[in-house]
Amino acid sequence: MAAAGRCGRPLQLTLALLKPDAVAHPLVLEAVHETILSNRFLIVRAKKLRCGREESRRFYREHAGRFFYQRLVEFMASGPMWAYILAHENAVPLWRSLMGPTKVFRARNSVPDSIRGAYGLTDTRNTTHGSDSPASASREIAFFFPEFDEQLWYQKEEPRLRQGQVYYNAEERVHCVQG
Repeated sequence: MAAAGRCGRPLQLTLALLKPDAVAHPLVLEAVHETILSNRFLIVRAKKLRCGREESRRFYREHAGRFFYQRLVEFMASGPMWAYILAHENAVPLWRSLMGPTKVFRARNSVPDSIRGAYGLTDTRNTTHGSDSPASASREIAFFFPEFDEQLWYQKEEPRLRQGQVYYNAEERVHCVQG
C-alpha cells in the first residue's frame, strides 16, 4: 500500500477519535479504520482507551455551558474509544472532510459517503472526532498521548516516514519506521 509520506512535503499530524458508538460495533470500527488506511494516512500512534467523566469534561471544556455539553461528556465516558495520531500532508482538512459534518442529518443528506453520513447515529453519537486546526491537533494529541513528543517525532520519525521508510503493523494498528 502506498503511504502518505513518499514525497517532499512535510507531514501534518491530527488527532482522530473513534467514539464509543463506533467501538461498540466492530464492523463500523473496521470500516473507519479501513477508510483511514485507504486514504493514505499514516497511523503514527493508536490506543484503545476509556475516558472518565472528568477527563471528558476537560477535553470538551470549550463547549461547557452549551446545551449539548453534559450529554457529550456522558456519552464520551460511556465506553471504550480508539485514539489515533494520524499523519498526512493535509491531515487536518483531509480527516475533517472524510468525517463529514458534525450534524448527522446534514452529513446523511449532503455527504452520505462520509464517515458520519454512513455510520453516525445522532449529533453526539457521530462516530468520530477530529482536530479542527494544527494547533488544536497538537493540544489534543498531548491530551490523549502525553507520552508522545511531537517535536522529537518531527525530528526523528517524520523525515523517514516522508521518504517512505515505513511498514504497517496490523497487530499494533500503526505504521512503523523501518530499520
